[in-house]
Amino acid sequence: MLKNKKNSGVAMITAMMIVAIVSLITINLLWENTLNTRKTISNINRDQAIQVAIGVESWVKELLIQDAKISESDHLGEFWSRQLPNLPIDGGSIKGEIYDLQGNFNINNLVKQNGEIDQNQLKFFERVLSNLDLNPIIANAIIDWIDSDQYTTYPDGAEDDIYMKLNPAYRTANQKMISISELLSISSINTEIYKVMEPYVTSIPENSKINVNTASPLILKSLDDGISDIQVKRLIEERRGTGYDEIAVTFKPLLDSDNLLNVTNKTNYFQLKLLVNIDNISILMYSMIKRKSQNSASTVYRSFGTI
Repeated sequence: MLKNKKNSGVAMITAMMIVAIVSLITINLLWENTLNTRKTISNINRDQAIQVAIGVESWVKELLIQDAKISESDHLGEFWSRQLPNLPIDGGSIKGEIYDLQGNFNINNLVKQNGEIDQNQLKFFERVLSNLDLNPIIANAIIDWIDSDQYTTYPDGAEDDIYMKLNPAYRTANQKMISISELLSISSINTEIYKVMEPYVTSIPENSKINVNTASPLILKSLDDGISDIQVKRLIEERRGTGYDEIAVTFKPLLDSDNLLNVTNKTNYFQLKLLVNIDNISILMYSMIKRKSQNSASTVYRSFGTI
């Protein structure tokens, strides 16, 4: 009798253990299924957010084409220079801004197509750096990053012999910059310097002029030697509304003949910054858009999460 009771007790404990194990397995399976379902939903939302962003990009290109048809110049009074309205979409929202990239100094202007340093553009960039309270010698390392040779630009230039000693080692790009974030790879530029430079530079893939209708006060001051803060203030006031009526009339007294060739009142390159939120997914997209004419606009490149 006692033996039967012991056997019953063992059986009961065994049954309870089996039930507990099955319960744990069931809970783990349910949890794993919940995670997989959530992951699938997140992937679907991410794909949807990317497609929405690309769709908005196409819409912006059409708007820029229409702008070129009705306006002979590009200025801060136009619709594209305003922040795009917060647009609701199914399950989320869209926020965006359009920037005139030709309001900034184009890093790729430093080196000509034949590989030679563009001395006029170098002096321009050195003025930008000086007005930012940065050492103008920084420009030499940037030139070495872009040019196709391995001859170090002095002083403080840097070619492969410098970068290959680093850990991890890497080489200079030896081509035009695709993104200004490449500046962080250059030997003489740290994070602090980059943060100071970033609002005033760009990396347009071809030689470009400064649109004086959209350029910042610092860029306007850097167009030539000796431009005063008072003159910059007057320039900003004069362009309010629809920009400058006549660039030559306004800037000829301020710029020498070579520097006068660096300015325009039209823009071919724009940047779209777009934030798409769907459920718990956020996509930040940057697109460089080239407007070629009144009938054409194309995406030069796009990136997600970084410039």
